[in-house]
Amino acid sequence: MSSTELPPVPASTVLPRVAPVRVAEGERLRSVGLPGATLTVRSRPPVREGLPPALCVHGLGGSSQNWSALMQRLEGLVDSEALDLPGFGDSPPPDDGDYSVTGHARAVIRYLDAAGRGPVHLIGNSMGGAVTTRVAAVRPDLVRTLTLVSPALPEIRVQRTAVPTALLALPGVAPLFTRLTKDWTAEQRVRGVMALCYGDPGRVTPEGFRAAVEEMERRFALPYFWDAMARSARGIVNAYTLGGQHGLWRQAERVLAPTLLVYGGRDQLVGYRMARRAARTFRDSRLLSLPEAGHVAMMEYPDLVAEAVRELLADTGELGEPAKVSDEAAGSAMADEAGTAGAGS
Repeated sequence: MSSTELPPVPASTVLPRVAPVRVAEGERLRSVGLPGATLTVRSRPPVREGLPPALCVHGLGGSSQNWSALMQRLEGLVDSEALDLPGFGDSPPPDDGDYSVTGHARAVIRYLDAAGRGPVHLIGNSMGGAVTTRVAAVRPDLVRTLTLVSPALPEIRVQRTAVPTALLALPGVAPLFTRLTKDWTAEQRVRGVMALCYGDPGRVTPEGFRAAVEEMERRFALPYFWDAMARSARGIVNAYTLGGQHGLWRQAERVLAPTLLVYGGRDQLVGYRMARRAARTFRDSRLLSLPEAGHVAMMEYPDLVAEAVRELLADTGELGEPAKVSDEAAGSAMADEAGTAGAGS
């Protein structure tokens, strides 16, 4: 494994059309060469030595930036990293063009094997939730605990609001959508994405919105943007249709790691009703239900998700010194869990 440090981009810098990704204060990026892929990894230097490692995996159309808020709140608890899956964020496409759930899982496994960081506290959102479920099932030696935020596990009745995303998997749809939306501005695209992914888009700060627009402009200029989106969407649809031991629900049954499930009541992409099935399926699970959250609870409610992760690690004996979580956040999380969450089997 080869690794190259990437310099941060000052917020005041005038960015070219295809610019380096934004790096928040306290973060760093590095490029990691692996067999068949090059991955960009985002990290925060650990506040002290000896913290257990954690790895975060984003969803369709996302990037490691989706985890910046949560990683900041997990300081002092874990040594956090987040990677850009092949073809997303700042990672180039995979050499073999494999964007399936298995292909993405293979990239995660290769990184963990090469980095020697396993076993890790593995955290995934949406498509990343499907990917990390597969990793935990086939390589339990690499996973201490598993946290899934709105995981993209198969649903028989898909929500109507999720259908347009699924349609990206069909041949010709991505080019058609590109032509139909060629006059849309980056701001319009970001507002559309936020309306779909957030329970309350009003929670996004002006700075957060500007950063999202900047990232949209950067990603949209990449020649492989739509190919990565379409092929990954196809990979999710294909994973939904797999049966037998390779089916995602069957693999969820095989996960040995203690599992935290986080579902949002306003999620328009993953059905809220799937939370109870997931809690029954993962053998050692607990459920955090956030009625006001959408598809990216770790971005909307990072304090509550961080507190739930802290409790998971504490209850499973994985917690060292307590993380510093605000009294207000802890109280809110306890109230929310008391009212809406229950432990799974």
